[in-house]
Amino acid sequence: MTSFLFAMVASFLAATGSRDQLLVAHLRERLGASYALLLMAVAMAIATAFIAAWFGSTLAGQLSSDAATMFVAIAMLLAAVECAWPNRARMPQEPTRSLGAIGIVLFLRQLTDASRFLIAAFAAALASPMLAGIGGAIGGSAAVCLGWFLGDRLEHLPLRAVRLCLGAVLFLLAIWLGLTARGLIG
Repeated sequence: MTSFLFAMVASFLAATGSRDQLLVAHLRERLGASYALLLMAVAMAIATAFIAAWFGSTLAGQLSSDAATMFVAIAMLLAAVECAWPNRARMPQEPTRSLGAIGIVLFLRQLTDASRFLIAAFAAALASPMLAGIGGAIGGSAAVCLGWFLGDRLEHLPLRAVRLCLGAVLFLLAIWLGLTARGLIG
């Protein structure tokens, strides 16, 4: 149950203000409040969450306890960098109405985002990859749903500050976990 809760909360927080959430919000405003768009965004969030959980479970069988902790630290470090990285992606002025193309773009953006790094880490370290995948799917789906519901209003929120704070917290946790895995503290 711990991996479910950690993955759900972490994936929602890490997806707040992310490229995929902003893209869904932008597409909603440009293309209208299409339920097909919402369904595609949720489907991609679920698919990428389970791919991340599968990747984490594949690593879990090959890692010792300390190595799994170090993997979580590295994943948190990657997530921190991804959260702190400025989002300079330009939104399409005349986006396609092709759900297939939108799905591919969302899939590729989500596959390498901070949320999926954290889902993989929780799946590897907490030995419950299915629960981590379900929690990550719920958290990621909630994030894209929030983007869809808010639309352009999402851009008026202090998303950059939220992502920088989250990146700082993830960075500090990564350092602490890395030092713990190496036996230097705790």
